[in-house]
Amino acid sequence: MKKSKNYFFQITLLILTQLLFSCAGLQEQQCPTGTQNLPGCPPDNAVNDETVNKLYASRTWLPPGKLTIDPIKKGEDAKIPVNQALAKLIGPTFEDALTALAIRIWMIENAQHTVDVMYFIFERDFVGYAVLGALCNAVRRGVDVRIMVDSLGSMHPSHNELRALETCADEAGFMRNANGQVTTKKARVQTVIFNALSKFQFNRRSHDKIIIVDGHFHDKAVVITGGRNISRNYYGLEEDGSQDHTAYRDLDILVKANKTGQSERITVGSVSEIYYTLLFLHKGNKRLYPLEDDDDDEEEVYPISQVYSEERKKSQEKLAFLKSLPEIKKRLDDMPRYMSEGFRNSEVRLAHQLSNLTAEKVTTEALENIESNPNSIMYLIKKMADKRFEEGVISGTIRMVSPYIFTYKYYNEAGDIVFDEAQEILKVLRDNPDITLEVITNSVLTGDNSITQSLIDIDMVPRFLLTPELQEVWRSDKEEGELNPQVVESDEWKKLINHPQIFFYEMGKLDSVLLGGSKHYGKLHAKFILGEQIGFIGTSNFDYRSNLYNSEMGYFFKSPELRQDLLKHFEWLKSNSYRWGSPEWLQMRKELMAGDTKKSGSARKQRSTYKTVKFFGIEYLM
Repeated sequence: MKKSKNYFFQITLLILTQLLFSCAGLQEQQCPTGTQNLPGCPPDNAVNDETVNKLYASRTWLPPGKLTIDPIKKGEDAKIPVNQALAKLIGPTFEDALTALAIRIWMIENAQHTVDVMYFIFERDFVGYAVLGALCNAVRRGVDVRIMVDSLGSMHPSHNELRALETCADEAGFMRNANGQVTTKKARVQTVIFNALSKFQFNRRSHDKIIIVDGHFHDKAVVITGGRNISRNYYGLEEDGSQDHTAYRDLDILVKANKTGQSERITVGSVSEIYYTLLFLHKGNKRLYPLEDDDDDEEEVYPISQVYSEERKKSQEKLAFLKSLPEIKKRLDDMPRYMSEGFRNSEVRLAHQLSNLTAEKVTTEALENIESNPNSIMYLIKKMADKRFEEGVISGTIRMVSPYIFTYKYYNEAGDIVFDEAQEILKVLRDNPDITLEVITNSVLTGDNSITQSLIDIDMVPRFLLTPELQEVWRSDKEEGELNPQVVESDEWKKLINHPQIFFYEMGKLDSVLLGGSKHYGKLHAKFILGEQIGFIGTSNFDYRSNLYNSEMGYFFKSPELRQDLLKHFEWLKSNSYRWGSPEWLQMRKELMAGDTKKSGSARKQRSTYKTVKFFGIEYLM
């Protein structure tokens, strides 16, 4: 990846600053000389720092009617630079998940200037409340906080926990500049509900999962993203702090600026924060504010201010509880070392799917929409693949991990197929016998979405491995296909499923506790792609929803050391999986279907589920 000389994002920041600064200034309390002792006024020694003033303005929420730019269009047109960075992976084991949680708390607690948080799922469990407690403490010490949650993924009728977080700003400290001096800008909490359902934004979601700390401060900026949401289910914890063996197996990337990139006019932290700002200003979002007590209601026995007080108290209690857990405490104590060692030098490049939020005709013009956003994940993957072929590099292994991976079949308005990804990939493999494809996804044992799992097992993988005739047999009644020895023990079946270039693996084995064994496999939720030189880690599941409807983001990276680290995680996941169609895989499914659990019923109904989805044509929404 070559370093870009275009600094569009820096220009975007300046535009946002000019746009927002005057509006933000009008909202501030005036503190004339000699009156700094008034509530909300800065101390006498506060400095009027121009850089902090501009940063403060660029971070200020504005409703769509006051915007003179289209933030989504800016994101589409941006010439995003390739940054020099230090990167580290946090893998899929239970021990890794605890580390991933400790990192998030540590990042917020050590932020000095700004914190930006965005999550698709932000649960009101003890992990969610602990994060809110850390954010409340951050604003009190003068850190400017922004938080977004998706209106569907984090649905709640009141969001009193988020409104209560806003009230932490009543005790906010003042922001500090790069030299640590107190400035005249008082820290804030700005809470936004992404694509609020009240604005009838039902199908365009932000699937982003990111925390950015001190993004515009080169030597302090840290970013974490990946598959993990804010919920104990992603960190292997029960509500009492004990281990949850059914939790998600996930993966994150931790990124910070590399000292060798200090000459960069815009670093990975700045790129990430500006991306967040563009998402923050999306027209479908709704700003959330605290409500006030009704002084005229004499019958009000439980004022809203008391509700917020209890919510803030709860967040501090849950933060203390989380930090008291021995394994979390151990990791937090070790975090200064962890955050200074083991990082890999890497080139990184942010990619996003912002255009999905406003694209039209998302299914009939899917390919055109991808081409219109040169910063999209799929566009860049295609571009890099085309370049490899142009250079004559037609060998190696492509590895993919996703819980809900699909291969796309797009139709035009007349109903004709205009693109069948499975057939395109098969053609490439036929023409290039030195290329192999390895994919890891969920099985009926580990999947958390029976509909998507049916599409994977009954349609997607068979399109790669089986002949059209055998696909029909496989999709027929399971007694005639899957459970019929004349089919799955035939020489034809064995030859087809042992394709020399295509390897589909599904998590879970016969020793699973769900089958009477002793091993817990959890639920696969990691998502990444690994090539021979370049990899991608982010939030996209590489499914229809990720490619067509959701806002998604992540980082492409180029680093031999980081590649080896990711390869080890891939191999660990593969060691906990069976190859699709193998005797062991078939036996695993057979034993599950013979049971009486919820997963057993879902496994038995896969074919009818698949046929229902296809009949109604709703596979794009899964």
